[in-house]
Amino acid sequence: MNMKGILRPSTRQFLKEARQVRGSSLFNVLHGYVYGRWSYFYIAMGSGRHPLAKRLAPLLNWIGERIVASAAGQGDAPAVRMEDTYHGKVVPLAAAKQLVSVKEDITLGDLEHIIPYSLARDIVFQHPDHIAVLDCPCRVASENPCLPLDVCLIVGEPFASFVTDHHPQRSRRISPQEAQDILQAEDRRGHVHHAFFKDAMLGRFYAICNCCDCCCGAMSAHRHGIPMLTASGYRAVVDLQQCKGCSRCVDFCQFHAIEIQTKASNGDVRARQARIDLEKCMGCGVCIDHCSRAALSLLRDPSRGEPLEIIHLMEMSEHREMLSPFQKSVGR
Repeated sequence: MNMKGILRPSTRQFLKEARQVRGSSLFNVLHGYVYGRWSYFYIAMGSGRHPLAKRLAPLLNWIGERIVASAAGQGDAPAVRMEDTYHGKVVPLAAAKQLVSVKEDITLGDLEHIIPYSLARDIVFQHPDHIAVLDCPCRVASENPCLPLDVCLIVGEPFASFVTDHHPQRSRRISPQEAQDILQAEDRRGHVHHAFFKDAMLGRFYAICNCCDCCCGAMSAHRHGIPMLTASGYRAVVDLQQCKGCSRCVDFCQFHAIEIQTKASNGDVRARQARIDLEKCMGCGVCIDHCSRAALSLLRDPSRGEPLEIIHLMEMSEHREMLSPFQKSVGR
């Protein structure tokens, strides 16, 4: 049977690339196809929001174990966790805009300082200007979702073509400028930008989703102790001289990392000021743009990992390529 007559070109390209991923198994290739082909069912079941999720819980647990077992042969770590196979990196608005503005094909590996997981931590851009926007599967699965639904950005090939081929009613092609406009609009709504990586999606970055705490499955998992998200590399700080405790930042913080404290000041006048919980703050920067007094800012925090800033990474990669073999060997 001629498979070319059955499978769409985007499917053939995805399967071809999936088979070339180092250590990839047949199970992992099929896993990637199922995830991309039936994304809404996959996410609804995985997040427990599908009507069948509770009834099929033993089967879902078994599938999860198989996913981890299949992935274990790919990583260098002695143990692979579920979050190693599927995770997101928090990116502030400026960094998110960079990811949808790349104009050339690039390959960036060895990003463990930025993506601290044993698997799925590469950035491989093939036709990065090929971008699709997809109705967010998490919002679609929610009973009362945040709107709009079309906020998931699928970046590069073969992903953009695969999504638009298989979800024509829920996706469309957009330009890099339109992608930036969606990021900007979601930022104004107070939603967080996450760059998502998945081992079954060729072990690399494939999407930016704009996430809200009430709908996002990854944020829900993170809140319940499954570290699917890693911090941006920054943390929010408060200028106490500027902050008047209006609580607007509290309303917009998706990670519930800000509270308003009341303290006695001169003459026992009660002063209200924002306080950042550094354990919860992921450095998304959403609070910054919603503070009318410019009392909040992002501070680089090395303890939170390295930022995913693609322009800087590309410049570093170009610099390494210019080094002589001897210089590379001595790390100069």
